[in-house]
Amino acid sequence: MDTVAGNILEVRRRVSLACSRAKRDPDAINIVAVSKGRTVDELKQALESGLTDIGENRVQEAGFKYNALSLFPSAAKPRWHMVGHLQTNKVKEAVRIFDLIHSVDSLRLVEEIDKQAGLSGKIQEILLEVKTSPEASKSGAKPDEALKLVNSMPGFKNISLKGLMTIAPLADAPEKARPYFRMLRELKDNIQKLPGAGRQPLVLSMGMTDDFEVAIEEGSDLLRLGRVIFSGERQE
Repeated sequence: MDTVAGNILEVRRRVSLACSRAKRDPDAINIVAVSKGRTVDELKQALESGLTDIGENRVQEAGFKYNALSLFPSAAKPRWHMVGHLQTNKVKEAVRIFDLIHSVDSLRLVEEIDKQAGLSGKIQEILLEVKTSPEASKSGAKPDEALKLVNSMPGFKNISLKGLMTIAPLADAPEKARPYFRMLRELKDNIQKLPGAGRQPLVLSMGMTDDFEVAIEEGSDLLRLGRVIFSGERQE
């Protein structure tokens, strides 16, 4: 039977192999355990197995787990990631909980995050979600819209732009995700060349259970993994 600890060991082995192919340092890859629908006990197992980052799709579910884990002094304090679509009416609570919000896709959302972060006395770290996929169901700013959002960032004093995020379309083979990951990497490279671009390199959040090895090869820094950690599932 798969265990969370055993699954994480296997994920780390696969990450290491992908990094070897891409000539990258495995220590530079951050695994975010996406805990949608998972129990607090499963999250504790992931933290006790060495993971330090938890991702949630919904603010309400994250709030419950955030509060529950705080009751266990033996559990490591994780870094919380908002990886699902964020509505403006949930921003206040999201700013309270999350260290990094991956799914920022509009100026309206940027403005609300900046407002709520300012009221909380916090500099909120964010990623811009970019729609690289043609699928209508996918969220995110189009690449040209993302560039406009990047240019607007100096006007917001309570936000720190850390990088970009994307979700590749569902496919029957991991290799089919490569063009979408490459598109995000190229957008990042173009942003870094803009006048006034920050000295700190932007990170890329891309790659999930079915395609994370290809994402590593294309430059991903943050992997959002759920099923492969908690159920041991993988796409062959």
